[in-house]
Amino acid sequence: MSSTTKDDIFAYALSKTLTKVSSPATVGLYSSCGSRIRRILEKMEVYMSQEALRIEGNYKGKHQPRSVKPSLSGMLMLVWRLLFHKPIWTHENQDHHNVRFINVNFSAWHFAGSDLLWAGLAIRLFQAMQIHFGKLQFVLYQVAQHDVDDEIKKKIVVDGPHHWRSKRICCCPLWFLVLLSLLVPIIILTYILMVELPKHVGKATAKVNGTTSHVSVLEGLIIASFGVPAANALRFVFLIGKNLIFNQELNIKKAMDNERVSSKLGFMNDVRKEMWLLSRFVEFMEVFERRRIRVVLRITNLDRCSPPKIVAVLDAINILLSDEDSPFISVLAIDPDIIIQKVNSADSCFCKEDRAYALLNRIVTLSFSVPPLCEDSKLSLFHRLASNSKYLEDGSMGEDKHITAGIKKTSLSDLSSVVLFETNEGIPLMDKTVELNVTDAEIENWVKNTLATNERKLNEYILDDSMSMRRVINSIRVTVIIMKALKTELPQPDLIASWVVLANHWPCRLSWIIQCVEDAQQRDYIDRNEQSESDDSKSLWKVFSESRAELYVMRAQIEDLLEQDGDPEMFERFLKVDFHFTIKDLKALNMVTVNLNHSIKKELALIRGTSRLKNSGWMRTFAPLPVTALINMDSEDICKELENMEYPRKYAGIVKSNHITGSALVFGDPDDIKKLLNMTFGEWTTFRLRFLGLPLHLQLQPKNVHNLQRHPSRLHLYGSHHSLSKHHSTVS
Repeated sequence: MSSTTKDDIFAYALSKTLTKVSSPATVGLYSSCGSRIRRILEKMEVYMSQEALRIEGNYKGKHQPRSVKPSLSGMLMLVWRLLFHKPIWTHENQDHHNVRFINVNFSAWHFAGSDLLWAGLAIRLFQAMQIHFGKLQFVLYQVAQHDVDDEIKKKIVVDGPHHWRSKRICCCPLWFLVLLSLLVPIIILTYILMVELPKHVGKATAKVNGTTSHVSVLEGLIIASFGVPAANALRFVFLIGKNLIFNQELNIKKAMDNERVSSKLGFMNDVRKEMWLLSRFVEFMEVFERRRIRVVLRITNLDRCSPPKIVAVLDAINILLSDEDSPFISVLAIDPDIIIQKVNSADSCFCKEDRAYALLNRIVTLSFSVPPLCEDSKLSLFHRLASNSKYLEDGSMGEDKHITAGIKKTSLSDLSSVVLFETNEGIPLMDKTVELNVTDAEIENWVKNTLATNERKLNEYILDDSMSMRRVINSIRVTVIIMKALKTELPQPDLIASWVVLANHWPCRLSWIIQCVEDAQQRDYIDRNEQSESDDSKSLWKVFSESRAELYVMRAQIEDLLEQDGDPEMFERFLKVDFHFTIKDLKALNMVTVNLNHSIKKELALIRGTSRLKNSGWMRTFAPLPVTALINMDSEDICKELENMEYPRKYAGIVKSNHITGSALVFGDPDDIKKLLNMTFGEWTTFRLRFLGLPLHLQLQPKNVHNLQRHPSRLHLYGSHHSLSKHHSTVS
């Protein structure tokens, strides 16, 4: 039996959370590794089925749920309900204890050739519903239950023991009228056959084409009594046949092929109505099966599509699947780096709300960023790629029996002592399978305690929109489940809640702090400074304060990232006054922080390290100094650098007498500095290259011209510090 991996725990935590999440909901499953996403999705399907069976097995209510695969009697009962009854919406059947998950795969790449990719999403849902529930059942619902006026009527939820009411015509149950219309002709016909009436009774004669025929009055009555129900039955059968042949899938495809229809403003509205019909059918089946039914739509390969189609699918998720009573849970499995770049380059990106981060924040109710692979997992992946492993090409990454045998066994107690940023997601946590069994009572108690502790403080930082609140609550629940599954020591409840709020409301600043701590650890390792260990008691606010000047210099490049963050003053108050997080807390909580988009830290790391060049050859003397080093240099450091560059000593005297520091060079005016130093042209050129970065005309590469025209604020200015002085953006 394979061992438990971090990816298994991530899938388990998501599965447990989805049983509690109210629909509609959208889960953002973010990772740059497609095979890891596939593995987590596959594991999620297994764990969700197991969780549904566990919940159903522990259910002690009086109304047991029906079988998912009904027997013949169950099928007949369903047809009876569809034809002659209407569901009554009660508080009980609107919040069933049991749940059933229907997984629907939607690979956007398969529909990428269509101009209306989002319509393909609707078609895929219809196909899946017909497979899971049956095409005939869906058509029966459409003919016998669907009423277009129900969409504009207010849904009324009542209290009561009854969940069904009979359809009525003139205060008479429909089933009774149908039964009566069938029984009356049969009774009359039976009576005629059993009792011989006098032939002259009720006889009438008529001449037809010169011949005389005798027609019984009773025979005419029998024909009439059979004719009315027969006509209605024929009409009903005709509607069923028509909808079986011309179903929603065919209607949408025809509308897509018709340019005049597909270009209409109301085409999406027509598709939305069809989706509403699908939602009501699922709701009907919930009452019949006596369980919640959640349709988990797994959207993959969206990052392979063009920017306009990506935006269209995201809009469809927001419009088509966001009905208040919608049973859909969308899992958006994407590489956030690619999605963000493509959406921001789309032609429809006109304002801040249209940009990728803002668009995702409006849609996603639970963001889950899969941590990057550790070194051992990357080594295992490399060896399997080198051996041309067919298994890897076919699907999930990290099957434990294929993991390199030389990896040392690691106990749970050792996991807390590993390097902060190494998380063994793709390798076994231990040498035997871990039973993932976190009880609902444990989770709910911890979530309630987490939300209740320091509630007044947290309320000041939680935004006043329901989407943000749901995102925080769902993230807290996932975090607690992961920590319980890992059997790690849980911190104080207020720390979990406040950390989730911190990652949710200030993702850019928190990612910056994590990157700074990581760089400091790496620098200690490079310098072989074993005695200089990082001070775990150092506050995160102090880490941010020491590096905020560098972040300020980068602000023009990270405009989109900073726009995600909330009030800078509230961030300062959060870390400086109300919640005193330290590096020790960061090490304990970072391994379970899944609501923080890792692509933000990756972009910050890329920008921060762009100007870091190898300390060798001509680069040591002439290459631009990284801002990280320059901004912290004092006058003595600048003098030493000038001495290494073999400048005359008089310039060192000017630097000391005018107290020129690294900050002065970064934020000062280049013309004032040039005038003050009074260097020759050659000396000034070398000095400017070393301390002030590349001139503006050398930074603009031809491939960046298009991006500059579309996004002027994205000009790579990190190497040219002084050109940033024209931009004013608050970083605190």
